[in-house]
Order: sequence, then C-alpha cells, then structure tokens
Amino acid sequence: MKVSTMAEMMAAGTKPEVLFWVGCAGSFDQRAQKITKAFATILDKAGVVYAILGKEEACTGDPARRAGNEFMFQMMAYQNIQVMNAYEIKKIVTTCPHCFNTLKNEYPALGGNYDVIHHTQFLQELIENGKIKISDSNEWKGKTITYHDSCYLGRANDIYEAPRKVLESLDVELKEMRRCKSKGLCCGAGGAQMFKEEEKGTSRVNMERADEAIETKADFVASACPFCNTMMTDGIKNRDAEVKTEVLDIAEIIAKAIQ
Repeated sequence: MKVSTMAEMMAAGTKPEVLFWVGCAGSFDQRAQKITKAFATILDKAGVVYAILGKEEACTGDPARRAGNEFMFQMMAYQNIQVMNAYEIKKIVTTCPHCFNTLKNEYPALGGNYDVIHHTQFLQELIENGKIKISDSNEWKGKTITYHDSCYLGRANDIYEAPRKVLESLDVELKEMRRCKSKGLCCGAGGAQMFKEEEKGTSRVNMERADEAIETKADFVASACPFCNTMMTDGIKNRDAEVKTEVLDIAEIIAKAIQ
C-alpha cells in the first residue's frame, strides 16, 4: 500500500485532512496490522486525504503512564507533541482507544491540542455523509454480531453509539452481552496489563469476557481496539470456540462490506 507520510506531504507542498495515528499495535503486531490495512483501504475508497507520521511516530506513552513511569510518559509525549506541532497537525484519527484517550485527554496539558477522533466515529461520519456505501449483498447481512465495549472508548470517553451505529448500517442483528455499555467488562489488557505477567487470581478476565461473548451465540465478535481484539481472540480460542466465533475489528468488517 502507498501511504504518504507527513514529511512527504510537506515536501510536496500539500496538507492532509487528517493524520492517521497508527499506534504501536497497529504498526508492529501482525494481527493489528490487518486492522491498519483495512482502515487505510476504507480511507482510500472514501477519498480521504490522510497521512501518517511513519518513523516519526513514537508510542503515545500510555502504557508507561499506566504502569507508573510518569517520567517516560512525559518524554514520549513531548517528543510526539513537538513533531505534530511542527507539522501544524489539527485533526487525528486512530484505531486504538488507548492512543485516542491519551492524545485527546492527556496531551493538552503538555501543549498538544488536537481534534482527536476514534475510527468508529470517523466511519460513522463517512457512512452518514455518503462517502462510503455499504453493499446490499455484503457478507454480514443477516448475521449476528456482538460488540465488546473497550474501556477507554466506553467508560472513559462515553462513546457507545458510534460503533453500534456503524454495525447497524450492515443490516446485521446486534446481540448485546450481559455486561455492556457503561457496565461492560474489561478484556483484561488495560492499565498496561497487556505487557506484564498476570497477577494470581481465581479466573482470567479475558476468559470471563470470552464466555459472555460465546453466550450470545453470535456469529462474530466485533471489537474496536487492538488490545481487546487480542484478548478476546485468545479467550475464545481457549474455549475451543474459534470455529464458530471470529473476532474482527469494525474497520475489517466495514472494509469487506463497502462497494
């Protein structure tokens, strides 16, 4: 795929409508790279002029701050803010709720003020404005999907409707889990838990959440976060249910459904 970097665009004397913040998972994790490609494909089809920072993008610092290393967080944040302010970035879209929350709510205190939007909100905009059209014969039509609320998208930022509205545009049946929306259960990866050994307990959080997803008997589990995707996939595989239930990001689902 040919995706322009900010440096290339500035050299050519052009500016993007939006900066696509890829994030660590979307850059380096093999599974999450598929989500990045799917979202980039949608942006191309919708005719959105976008760019990425490429090698100039560093981790937002979210895991460092959650794990208690405030010094490292501020170093990473200042580095990113300097780069983005130099490019005069105004609007950012990201497929990761962790990046979304940090860029939107925590960077302003350090001098990074941007209009930050999550990819599910951006997809909702594109669909409602007719920029992308859902195919009448899309492969999801008539299927059942359950959506797992990401903590940083839901409880932290009160974004519950955008992902559901995007899924509803596919003419699917949405089956909610027992715990959803403001009462949703964490996948088990938040707070830098993704990067450390689990603490001793009676059960694994992702197994418990996977059981709730399997209970709905939905054909697919939709997620909107690369961490949630990993944890839910692992949980469902552990229950030997992956043959029946596949975990997909909303961007991957839409990429396959648009004309």
